[in-house]
Parts: sequence; C-alpha cells; structure tokens
Amino acid sequence: MTASSEPENQGAASLPSCATGRQYELRRGDAAAVVTELAAGLRSYHRGGVLLTETYGDDQIAPGATGITLAPWANRVEDGTWLLDGKEQQLDITEVSRNNASHGLLRNTGYSLVGRSEHSVELEATIFPQHGYPFLARHRVHYQLTDDLGLHVRQTLINDSTAPAPFVLGAHPYLRVGDTPVEDLKLTVAAETRLVADDRLIPRSTAPVDGDTDFRSGSAIANLAVDVALTDLRYDGGRARHTLAAADGAAVSLWQDEACRYVHVFVSTEYPGRTRAVAVEPMTGPANAFNSGDGLRWLAPGESFSIEWGIDYVPAPAGALVSH
Repeated sequence: MTASSEPENQGAASLPSCATGRQYELRRGDAAAVVTELAAGLRSYHRGGVLLTETYGDDQIAPGATGITLAPWANRVEDGTWLLDGKEQQLDITEVSRNNASHGLLRNTGYSLVGRSEHSVELEATIFPQHGYPFLARHRVHYQLTDDLGLHVRQTLINDSTAPAPFVLGAHPYLRVGDTPVEDLKLTVAAETRLVADDRLIPRSTAPVDGDTDFRSGSAIANLAVDVALTDLRYDGGRARHTLAAADGAAVSLWQDEACRYVHVFVSTEYPGRTRAVAVEPMTGPANAFNSGDGLRWLAPGESFSIEWGIDYVPAPAGALVSH
C-alpha cells in the first residue's frame, strides 16, 4: 500500500516493508510494539527495553506462526474436511505432516490499513468464498498500547455473506521475559480441564489437568515440551490470565476475555535460536471445532463478533534478589 492510499491518521510509524510486509510501530511511554501487514501479526512487544514476546528477523516469515492472528478457525481441522448442510467441505491441507488444515485462511494474507495513531493500529483482511469455506467475511484486528502501557488486542469477524458462517477466532503469541533463560521461568495457567489429543493433535476427549498439563500452581519450563489445549478457565473480572514469571518477580501475562473459553499452550523445542519458546494462544474454540462443534460459533449475515486479549508486564521489584 502506498502512502498516498493510506488513511489520513499517520500517527504511528510505518517501518519499511520486509518479509512480513509493512511494519507498524506503536509507541507509548516506555512501551513499543511492532505489528505486521502479513497475518496482522504481533512481531514484537517490549517495555523499557524488556522484550516480552518472541520476535524474528526482517528476512523471515514468522517462525512457528509467531504472533499471527487466526481466522476463520484457530488450530486445526482434521483432514481439512467438515460438513455443511450435509455436504462435505474440503479445505486445503496446510499441515502436510499431519494431513490437517491449520491456522485458518489468512496466515499468508496481507491486511489493509484501516486506521492508526501513535499508539494504535487497525488492520483488516477479507476472507473470500472458496472451496472448503464458501463464505464472505472480514477479519479486523485492532492493536493498542493502553494508558497503563499494556498491549490490548481486539479481533472482530464480520459476516458479509447471505448465510450464517461458522468460525473460531484465535491468536498465536509467544511470551518471554527479556533475556531471562526460558528454562528459568514458570508458567501459571488457571485451567481445570485438558483436551486429550491423538498423535495428529486432534482432540478426542477431555480429562482433568495433571502432570505436565497442570499449570495451576506454576510449572517450570525447564523440562517441558507440551502442545495442549486447556479449558474450564478461571476468570476474574471477566478475564482469564496466564503468567510467565522469573524468579526475581518479573513477569509477563496474557489475559483473554470470556469470549475465549480455551487457551492452547505450546512449549516448542524447535524455535530458531531458542532452547525453548512458550506460545500461549487465546482461542474461542479448540482444534477440529468445525467437526466436534466444541466452541464453534455461527455468525449471522451482517453480524460481527469480537474477542479481546492482551499482554501486561510486571517488572521485578526494586532490589529483588534471585535465589539459586
């Protein structure tokens, strides 16, 4: 998009295009974030120079789906197939190793600029009718650095079709606490139930959290390698909060509103340049919702639906000491 074709509000800096398209830099106080044109992704967020999300280079596509937003489904659809009014729909297989359709239809789509200011940006992309998803819809994503310097995200799906459209919304951020080794961090997620998945990561049943999937009291990342969806979250004031904390008290937390009843925790051992990386993914439904119906919503023609989530930072207390 050329500068002359963009909306007039030019407050936020536009960094030069790179592998993920135009980069929108947001600033407020000591907070800064970079949002990408491709997939309306969160490329970085930091406070006072402390990096709170995983990031990647100018010449890279987001590794491990870092920071991308997900619509009209999050996670996976088994075999890329589902039924609409009794007729089988076939989506493109984008996770070939497991024969699934993964992470929605906009992962490789550039979003258009709707509006921006120094500390916010709003982007939108169209989902056109296609094999496997015969609906016309728009996904709008709004990022804002708030008064308290947290990052607030609102994702909205708008159905421009003449028929109800099924959907799951989600996002794929990875959290970190500056340069603290990931192995020295603890993850807390107030979830009571895990989805039991097969070797293709398709949920088949549910069970109470246990072992490496029980994060209620905080779990050390050091030896974890999990890829699990959790539900029955505890909400406080309309938000469920998941926290990655260092021993000195510094912590980053991701919150999600009550429209997001699921969170997916993925501790990767294959993230470039990192021994481990921790994705905490807010979602309105789990993998294979188009077939199971779990968390699946239908949007009436002309209607819209929004989710909200965000990331906050708690610095280490002054004079905090780390015990070894």
